Amino acid sequence: MDSMLILSMFTKKIGIDLGTANTVVFVPGRGFIINEPTIVALSVPDNNVLAVGREAKDMLGKTPSDIIAYKPLKDGVIADYYITKALLKYFISKAVGSFGAFFKPDVVISVPAGITQTERRAVVNAALEAGAREAYIVKEPILAALGAGIPINSHSGNMIINIGGGTSEVAVVSLGGIVSWASLRIAGNKFDQAISDYIKKKYGLHVGEQTAENVKIAISSAISTRAKKEYQIRGRDSATGLPRDLMITSNEIAEALHPHLVEIAKNVQQVFNETPPELVADIMEKGLIISGGGAQIEHLSVFFKKALGVNAYVAEDPLLCVAKGTGLILNHLDVYKRALLNKK
Repeated sequence: MDSMLILSMFTKKIGIDLGTANTVVFVPGRGFIINEPTIVALSVPDNNVLAVGREAKDMLGKTPSDIIAYKPLKDGVIADYYITKALLKYFISKAVGSFGAFFKPDVVISVPAGITQTERRAVVNAALEAGAREAYIVKEPILAALGAGIPINSHSGNMIINIGGGTSEVAVVSLGGIVSWASLRIAGNKFDQAISDYIKKKYGLHVGEQTAENVKIAISSAISTRAKKEYQIRGRDSATGLPRDLMITSNEIAEALHPHLVEIAKNVQQVFNETPPELVADIMEKGLIISGGGAQIEHLSVFFKKALGVNAYVAEDPLLCVAKGTGLILNHLDVYKRALLNKK
């Protein structure tokens, strides 16, 4: 029997970084087995799930009127229960293979720090109905800090800025818990929107969601630089309605993103204001850690250092930090079960 199949049969633990834009699934012993967009394609009007993940994303902006490509999470929380359950079912069954009926897994799922009890229950119930034996909910900043290699149980303070798809969360972590935090709904999706709005306003060119995201991935920068990058895009001309090509630069993207980045920096400042002075001193000494997909914007650490006067560092593999954190918890589930997972 194939060794991968044997592993699938006995998969009892799964970590899911359930993000607004992407979902990453981690299985102990196998690593990151899934990294796909958090998108479901539905048929209308019967609401049948046609595709999930990458396949569904490929349909965005290209579907006929009887198919809708839908993002079931909004700002990091469940916006549509039925579709989120279908999504979790897809990822859990893909992780455990065809033996899911016999081996129901324990699942650790990331949620935003600002989640309400009702939203928390919705995530747990969706996971249980999707095939989990037990579902444990852990706040994203804790997981991001763990995945970034921060010793979260130490007495000193550490600050993590996790910039995801729907939310950016700033948190000071000490003694295994969150001391102070802020959550704002400015992150990857808003960056995409800012890029498409900027192009439309400056050049009279309409570009789709996918194009704006491609620009962000290819040439986004947090500050203007002498050595600017260029990227060619194609969109629809506002005046003629015809396709038109345009060359855009990283400095223009920096200009488009600037207001949003300033807003995130203001929230970091607010968290500093609410943090005990001793912990602030620790952070000033060690610097801030940036994680999440948004951390991949070039020169972001330079932007935060200029804005806040504190050194900033991008975590290794920032996009995978939260999923890595779920992996660390899964490997020591008995230790964390009582302490960390049930903290409200």
